[in-house]
Amino acid sequence: MSSDERYGQQVVWAVVDTGIGPLLLAATREGLVHVAFHATAPVREKALRGLAERLGGEPAEAPDSPLLAEAIRQVREYFDGRRRDFDLSLDWSLISGFNRQVLRELASGVPFGTVVGYGDLARRVGQPRAAQAVGLAMGANPLPLVVPCHRVVESDGGIGGFGGGLDTKRQLLALEGVLPEPLF
Repeated sequence: MSSDERYGQQVVWAVVDTGIGPLLLAATREGLVHVAFHATAPVREKALRGLAERLGGEPAEAPDSPLLAEAIRQVREYFDGRRRDFDLSLDWSLISGFNRQVLRELASGVPFGTVVGYGDLARRVGQPRAAQAVGLAMGANPLPLVVPCHRVVESDGGIGGFGGGLDTKRQLLALEGVLPEPLF
């Protein structure tokens, strides 16, 4: 039995300042495992407690960890307008079943600068009547931004919901050229 199996999986984390506020990035040896928007102290504490409960062990703050270096670099490039696609190892252990299937399709099939409807995404995974379940999968996404749930919108043209807040969703869609920049 390895030390990871006895003591939980090593999780390291860091906070990255971005144009939409601080993001918490957490990674394991498998890859990026969690992203949290608006990473103020209460948000960080809640996210880290959840990671400890789900993955075991106490997450360690490690902004210089090689497990986070590439994710930090790519997030900064994205917000600087120099990156359109994330090319990162992802740890999918916090999500399973239908939700994982939907999020994998989202990650691979909805490129930068495009959007998809909840129903369209449901059809893509072979569950045409599961638009509401797709919405729940977006809300359960442990890797927002990198697995771009901000690109999922309502079929009638509405922006839909977003765990990071609608202002953040609008800012991300504006960054990707889908919406005009907010006036204020």
